Amino acid sequence: MTLPSQDKPRQVAAVDLGSNSFHMIVAELRANEIVVLDRLREMVRLGAGLTPDNQLGEDIQQRALECLERFGQRLRHLPPGSVRAVGTNTLRVARNAGPWLLRAEQALGHPIEIIAGIEEARLIYQGVAESLAPDGKRRLVMDIGGGSTEYIIGVDRTPLQKESLRMGCVSMSLAHFADGRITAKRFRRAVLAAERELEPFQHLFCSHEWAQAVGASGTLRTTQKLLQNRGWSRDGISAEGLQRLVDLVVDGGRLSRTLLPDLDPERHPSFPGGLAIIQASFTALGIRHMQISDGALREGLLHDLLGRINHQDIRERTVAALATRYHVEMEHARLIQDTLADWLSQPELLPELDRASASQWLDWAARLHDIGRDIAHSGYHKHGAYILANADLPGFSTQDQLLLATLVRAHRRKFPIKLFKELAAPWDEAGKWLAVLLRLSILLHRSRALVDPPRIGLRIDRSAVCLEFPPGWLEAHPLTVADLEQEATYLQAAGIALSFS
Repeated sequence: MTLPSQDKPRQVAAVDLGSNSFHMIVAELRANEIVVLDRLREMVRLGAGLTPDNQLGEDIQQRALECLERFGQRLRHLPPGSVRAVGTNTLRVARNAGPWLLRAEQALGHPIEIIAGIEEARLIYQGVAESLAPDGKRRLVMDIGGGSTEYIIGVDRTPLQKESLRMGCVSMSLAHFADGRITAKRFRRAVLAAERELEPFQHLFCSHEWAQAVGASGTLRTTQKLLQNRGWSRDGISAEGLQRLVDLVVDGGRLSRTLLPDLDPERHPSFPGGLAIIQASFTALGIRHMQISDGALREGLLHDLLGRINHQDIRERTVAALATRYHVEMEHARLIQDTLADWLSQPELLPELDRASASQWLDWAARLHDIGRDIAHSGYHKHGAYILANADLPGFSTQDQLLLATLVRAHRRKFPIKLFKELAAPWDEAGKWLAVLLRLSILLHRSRALVDPPRIGLRIDRSAVCLEFPPGWLEAHPLTVADLEQEATYLQAAGIALSFS
């Protein structure tokens, strides 16, 4: 099922807050095809502003916000849900990323997600795959970012093996070439450091496992340009041409306009580290030639967004796979979903509860609320929350996973009100009420008898919930009354009054 065409946004955008540069791409949807209208890139070097104790310095925070303000001028007219903005490695590790994100979202005018390295790899592969014709061959895709490098093996549009390693052109350059000096000894150390990162995964991504190597990043595209300009490679990056470029850079001792007049000076601080990662990858994985793709993370974001708009959300497939893996009783989950859907159709809900979003999150939480039973019955809500917070869940950002994990953690026993304060807005407030609805629906189906319940009225105000049952129903179900009385005690401790009649 897809949305009616008049309900779809005419324009969409993707923003990539990378550790080296920020990218924005704006596109138009034409008959479910993506036509690029505009691209912007700014070299922010966010990763270079990370302190030794993983804090974003004030200067880099301000520089990044100013960039997002400029991006925001281009995107503010786009409706909610038409822009996907993601942060990658630096924002994954920065301890003060949370407070900064609030300011960043205000500057951009749209929500910003932080994605895990494996999710970044999936999106990169999607962007690359959409730019290449399907041929049924196994391909290796490599993307060098400022703080991480992703390696993916896939066939056509399906990724099969994904890894994200914490080495990037910015972090590698800071570690080995911070003062700009490049010597043979320093370069060998940088290559060795990259090879050590690759060593545990070398057997997964070596040349025996794929037929074609594809690169996707500014560093790899720049390397291709430098080789082609010198006649050292006709197409893409060859191992021989790469070695000649390495020799030129090392012999030069320092990047300059004289040495490489066709290298953007903005790339001088980060290019040596990126070049070392490329050579380490070619050597360790047995790459003789790599072609370069136009698609990358932001293109993958656009295609992923198009899937969501057309109700082909990969998160739905992820939830279904989890439900199967952890042996969810789907008929029991369906009854919980039906009760929640009935409540969401009733008029008296808080303004914070956007019905479409609430329905989506409650549907997923209802299906996954007891996956922890596969680990242990005691405390299974905690086991389920741990799985959802820490597993690699395709399509979900880290904030998404935290919300889903919190809903599952809060669905029984004491109500952990403090956990909701750790969620990003608006879920710090709305998430609490989603959890209340989930708890009550699960409670009403606690017996797991596959019997549809009667229609139950629901009223919510700022601090109270009222359930209205058909005449005589409660008298016929004394166990449910006892459960509701216990639930009223749990919610009262969280400042929420529960009444039922």
